[in-house]
Amino acid sequence: MSRTDAIDQSLLDWLHHSSLAPHAEKLYKIMKEANQTAEKHGDYPRWQRALAQLPSEPFCSCTLNSSAIGIGHKNDHFDDKQHTQLNSALKSLLPWRKGPFNFFGTYIDSEWRSDWKWDRLKDGISPLQDRTVLDIGCGSGYHCWRMRGAGAKQVVGIDPTILFLMQFRAAQHYIQDDAVQFWPIGVDELPANMSCFDTVFSMGILYHRRSPIDHLLQLHQLLKQGGELVLETLIIQGDQQSCLMPSSRYAKMRNTWFLPSIDMLKIWLKRSGFKHIKILDVTATTPDEQRSTEWMQYESLSDYLDPNDPSLTIEGYPAPLRAVLTANK
Repeated sequence: MSRTDAIDQSLLDWLHHSSLAPHAEKLYKIMKEANQTAEKHGDYPRWQRALAQLPSEPFCSCTLNSSAIGIGHKNDHFDDKQHTQLNSALKSLLPWRKGPFNFFGTYIDSEWRSDWKWDRLKDGISPLQDRTVLDIGCGSGYHCWRMRGAGAKQVVGIDPTILFLMQFRAAQHYIQDDAVQFWPIGVDELPANMSCFDTVFSMGILYHRRSPIDHLLQLHQLLKQGGELVLETLIIQGDQQSCLMPSSRYAKMRNTWFLPSIDMLKIWLKRSGFKHIKILDVTATTPDEQRSTEWMQYESLSDYLDPNDPSLTIEGYPAPLRAVLTANK
């Protein structure tokens, strides 16, 4: 059996022994096609070479419930040459947008302090112990690891960005926990009406969807009866009639469509079949939470705001304000 065949068989076995088993064959086919597409990416060979550079350490300790996903310690069996090799491999996977991670003392200070978002929601959601969880738009997989660290039985992260897949594989190279899966697909590629997940996270996705109601209906169909949605999205201040649709870009983002008020968002959720809607947090995003770093050297939030009035975006819209809500099917 070839290595590819072995990986394929491993995925199929995983699916058949998960709560996704009713959709195993369909998901397997989707994933096989997605992996074949990923391998056609122009940078895929370069990223594969970077992963092959990662020094081996089969017995490292890993910490999934701290602010930085902790992988090994600086004094674990690596010499200076191997630490240089590790750093070079991880730098080949720039930019790192979600994190932080700590690989054997190499601290990846990602663009987003994703741990801050996690801290705002972790005590307000239903306990993840023994739950099957879906993280939509999971980026590097940072929050997937935090979900597993919080006791989730199985975590599936989906994101079509192939660089994020490779960053996830860098962590999985050491963590080696098959209970956490990264699938390089978008939510539209999942089978309809799966009803398999105890918890579904949609964080930073809703405002990128041209039809937010259709996205909420998708989330509803992915959940088991009684399951919980954890929704984080950009909002604006206002009443139940208030919603911002940018004329073009918002904070330099091209693909931003609808920013509702909290009250309008509640209506959307109710119309999509959700109940028991709770607001966990409303927080303005600041350049302390999203910024350029050594590991993400492009423009970031401070470049997206009005230099004379940081309460506004560069286009003159209200600066980013994010809400976290939970709701049940």
